[in-house]
Amino acid sequence: MNIFLDILIDRLEKKGIQFRAIPGYIRSIALIIADYPRLNLREVDGKLQLLGWNDFELDDHTFQLVVAIIEDREFAALTDKPAYWFQRICQLEQHHIEGQKSG
Repeated sequence: MNIFLDILIDRLEKKGIQFRAIPGYIRSIALIIADYPRLNLREVDGKLQLLGWNDFELDDHTFQLVVAIIEDREFAALTDKPAYWFQRICQLEQHHIEGQKSG
C-alpha cells in the first residue's frame, strides 16, 4: 500500500474529517487538479470551499500528499471514477493501517 495514503488518512482524521468522508475529499481535490492543473494551493482550497468543504482548510503539507497520491499510478486512472472507487481504496488502506496497529 501507499505510505503517503497512510499518512494522509491519519492527517485528515486528525484535522477532523471523518474517515467515511476522506474518499470524497480526495476525489474532490483530484477532480479540481485534473480540471485546473495550474491552480495553486489557495485556489484549490477556494474550489473545495465552493464544493462544500467549508470546514477544512487545505494546508500545503496535505495538498502535497494528495498530489503525490494522485500522481501515483494507483490513483492516476481514478479521477473519472465515482467516489466509491476512492472509498474502496481508502478502506483497504484503513484495514492495512488497523492491521499494523494491532499486529
